[in-house]
Amino acid sequence: MQNPAGRFVLVISLALLVQSCAGPRAVTGLASPVQISNEMSAIRFLVATTRTRSPISEPPYSRDRSPTLSFSQLTVVVPATHRPGVVETSSTSPDPKRHFSARDLVRFENRASFAGRLNGMLAKRPPSEREVFIFVHGYNNNFAEGLFRNAQVVHDYHISSVPVHFSWASAGSIGGYLFDRDSALQARDGLAETIEIAARSNATGVFIVGHSMGAYVVMEALRTLALQGKAEVTSRIRGVLLAAPDIDPDVFSSQVRDIHQLPHPFTIVVSRRDRALSVSRRIAGGRPRVGSGFEIPLLQKKNIQVIDISGVDGGGHSGFATSETLMKLLGSGHLLRRLIVNEDMPVEDKAEEARQIIFNNAFLVLHLPLTILKRSASQQSVSRQPAPEIGAM
Repeated sequence: MQNPAGRFVLVISLALLVQSCAGPRAVTGLASPVQISNEMSAIRFLVATTRTRSPISEPPYSRDRSPTLSFSQLTVVVPATHRPGVVETSSTSPDPKRHFSARDLVRFENRASFAGRLNGMLAKRPPSEREVFIFVHGYNNNFAEGLFRNAQVVHDYHISSVPVHFSWASAGSIGGYLFDRDSALQARDGLAETIEIAARSNATGVFIVGHSMGAYVVMEALRTLALQGKAEVTSRIRGVLLAAPDIDPDVFSSQVRDIHQLPHPFTIVVSRRDRALSVSRRIAGGRPRVGSGFEIPLLQKKNIQVIDISGVDGGGHSGFATSETLMKLLGSGHLLRRLIVNEDMPVEDKAEEARQIIFNNAFLVLHLPLTILKRSASQQSVSRQPAPEIGAM
């Protein structure tokens, strides 16, 4: 059992770690709407949140938890000077030429209005782009920070699906780890409801990304849907990606058991150089985290494919979003893109493409699910058997 002094040291360590990679806290800029120029990119987002609605526009939602979901729509403006992998923010008044900013906030009073707007946005897209992309942010994010990270991912990875931002009640505080853990649990029903709305819409499918503690929210939401017997909802999920999941392996195994059948494909991004998860491990009494990359065989046995970015651009906690190397592979329709989205591909082709990734990029390793590797090996063994001679019996 940790003593108070040890706990204090851990909190200070976490504070120093976060301060070393984060600047002043971001604001949305909704209080002073920006004008959009041709050089800027504007992305319209739908928002579902378990944060308490604020009576003012900045911030539109607080750090406090709400027992019910709130729904809204807004537009995020990406500055013309944006560099891939970076979220340029301001803690005072965003300059749209240099900072991410938000405008045109519209609040929906109920679930039906939100669902109607979602279907309206889907109808304006070509059939190939009628998917819903749900992003769930991680620990220590205020509303603006989580939203802008979502916008950066959508922009830099050229995601053409309808983007939905799920914002849970993170304290947005370096000392709020335990508060955030409780908020993540409190948010699971809200995310399950959001997934259900998307699944019952006119979308062709739903793709979900959860980062860090947000991955914990995703797993709990999938577990909730499974325990409720809503297979018609989970069957509409076309892919799940958990980036640097801050989850205990035993807890993860329990979640997988309850979910029973994970959405396919199911991908986890890990890194053995993730300092934030190292601190999380210490806070958890030395228990490893799924995203730390030391439980890969366990994940493969659960039919999960794993992308190890330990050697890619520093392998940091947000490497999935900040690594230009990973963006070039995923965002340009390169090999990995076909492995992460749910496209028909023979298992032997998946295994072969995995080998190409390993040989062509010495810093990136992809571990395929054990079932695919076994099936591929079996098929290759059959193909290597000598053909019978003509006339042989």
